[in-house]
Order: sequence, then structure tokens, then C-alpha cells
Amino acid sequence: MKRFSFRRKRPGACLVRTVPTVVVAAALSIPVLAQNAQQQRSTAERMTGAAHRFIETLDADRRAMAVLPFDDEERYNFHFVPRARNGLPLKQMTQQQRIAAHDLLRSALSSQGYLKVTSVIQLERVLEILESSARRDRELYFVTVFGEPGEDAPWGWRFEGHHLSLNYTSVTGVTVATPTFFGANPGEVRSGPGAGLRVLAAEEDLGRQLIRMLPSDRRDRAIIASVAPDEIITGADREARLERFEGLPVTDMTEAERGVLQRLILEYLHNMPEDIAEEQFSRIEEAFDALWFAWAGPLEPGAGHYYRIHGPTVLFEYDNTQNGANHVHSIWRDLENDFGGDLLRRHYDERAHD
Repeated sequence: MKRFSFRRKRPGACLVRTVPTVVVAAALSIPVLAQNAQQQRSTAERMTGAAHRFIETLDADRRAMAVLPFDDEERYNFHFVPRARNGLPLKQMTQQQRIAAHDLLRSALSSQGYLKVTSVIQLERVLEILESSARRDRELYFVTVFGEPGEDAPWGWRFEGHHLSLNYTSVTGVTVATPTFFGANPGEVRSGPGAGLRVLAAEEDLGRQLIRMLPSDRRDRAIIASVAPDEIITGADREARLERFEGLPVTDMTEAERGVLQRLILEYLHNMPEDIAEEQFSRIEEAFDALWFAWAGPLEPGAGHYYRIHGPTVLFEYDNTQNGANHVHSIWRDLENDFGGDLLRRHYDERAHD
């Protein structure tokens, strides 16, 4: 299996039509996991510093809203629908605090990821216009910090609102960036300001490219249902679980098909800083032959469709069925390390042993 570079294309000047996708090239090696553990500290350090600067801008009342203990159950209470939330919303922040909140976001995202986040937020304005409704609000996105940012003890933070849930956990300088949810409504802006914008274009297009390039016999195996589910299967469950692997295993794919699957996976991973993306892809690559690709629904654009990439350690789900198949939900789950998972267990076991 060919490996892929994490070198990114410089974003173009025009951002109206679609979020820039990542260019990946074959035959360049990825740093080994041992190197990544040290490299990843750069994101952890940036994130820790940005979190401290954000907290320092808060008065006592706002700090009480924004900062919770690390072991608070709220840390697992993630969701991506419009609802009442804990944390400090942008709406209640001063200008200085909003700048600090965006600095925190940038510290934990790639330029691609930050552009997608801000574009998802701007879609609330599009919905406000399309629906002639005041219930859509670009300021109802919440920041919550869990614990004391630093390397001595685990801590985490979350940025969340409609169609966004970014959950970070830092354990002794190593960052876990899942669960990660991105949604887009509308999936394609078809009229008015921003017409033509597709925030999650590559996630759809690469998935459809893969299912279409399969010959009929293997395509039939990959399609697990003629009608797509109404929602991603695992929803906002604290622990993502699927009963079994379904669809087409990677071991039955050609080199070209595996290459498209890799590009699709990297589209999700490249929302994160390079060190996190590299470490995650290294883990996925170790068990690449255990991955399965499944599709549900028709293959034509405009029809409700769903796909997932499922392996022993990772799950990506994508669903576009609502609002006439113009409403996207996508999620990336680390089946071992969501919310810190195994990293935290090892950390506490080592401390108990010491």
C-alpha cells in the first residue's frame, strides 16, 4: 500500500465555492509513531497556552460558566443539534474573549479545519435568511474547558454548537481530538449569499467516487442498504459501537480503490494540525487491511446517501439524507481513545503503580 504525504496545498484566494481540499501525493513516507509522540507536543503546547490566555480574559462569572472540573460528566455530553448547552457562548463574550476563543480554536485545528469551522458557523446566517427565522444564531457556539490546562494532569476542552462538536483531551502532552463532528445545512448553498458553497464537498465527492469506481460485483457487496438511514448510526453516543463490520473489506480493494479510501480518510484527519493527523493516520495505517467501507442509498448526487469507514480502532460516518439530501452530518470516532480513553487508563494505571 502506498503511503501519503501530509504536505498541504496552500489555500486559494477564492473561498466562495468550496472549502479547499487537501492534495495528497503517493510514495512519501510518514514519520513513525515514536517520532509523532514528541512532535505532537507542539499542538499540546499551543493549545495549553491558548487555553490559559482565554481563561485569563474571563471574569469570575464567565469563568464559572466556561471552566469545569476534568472529571465532570459534562465532558462526555456532546451533541450537534441546536439545544441548551453548558459552557460559555460566544454571545456572552467580550470582543477580547472572542478573539481568545478563536485563538484557542486555531491552536487545535489546521487552516483547513478552521476554515470549515467558521464556514459551518456562517451557514447559520444562510439558514436565517432561507428560513426567515431569528432562531438561527451564529453566536450560540460554546467553549468549555475541563480541568487545568497543562502537562502535569489531564485536561480537555470543547467547542460546540449547531453542526459542530470538537472535543479535545490532553494527557501528559499528547492530544486526542475525538469525537469530532462536522455538519452542513445546507450541504450546498443553492441561492442567495454564498450560492455554490459546499463546506463538506470533499467528504461527499470522494465517498461517491469510491463507490462508483467499484465494479458491479464488489459494489453490490459494499452497498448495505438501498435506502440510507436518517442519521449517522452512532449518533452522539458516549461510546461508539457497531455490532459488526459490513460492506466491502479493504483487502478486496485494488490499489487505486485503496488510494481513494486513503484520500477520504485524510480529508477528515487534515482538519487537525499536522502532528495529530500524522499520528492518527499512522495508527489507522497499521490496521488498514482491517478497514471496511459501506454505502447506503442511491449513487446519484441529490439522493439521500450514507457511508462509513469502520475498523478496529476507528469509525468515520457520513450521512446526507435530510432536507432533500442537502443536509450533511459527519463524525470521526476513535474507538480506543475517544475523550482520552486508553490514554487516560494508562495514565491512571501508571500513577497508581508509582
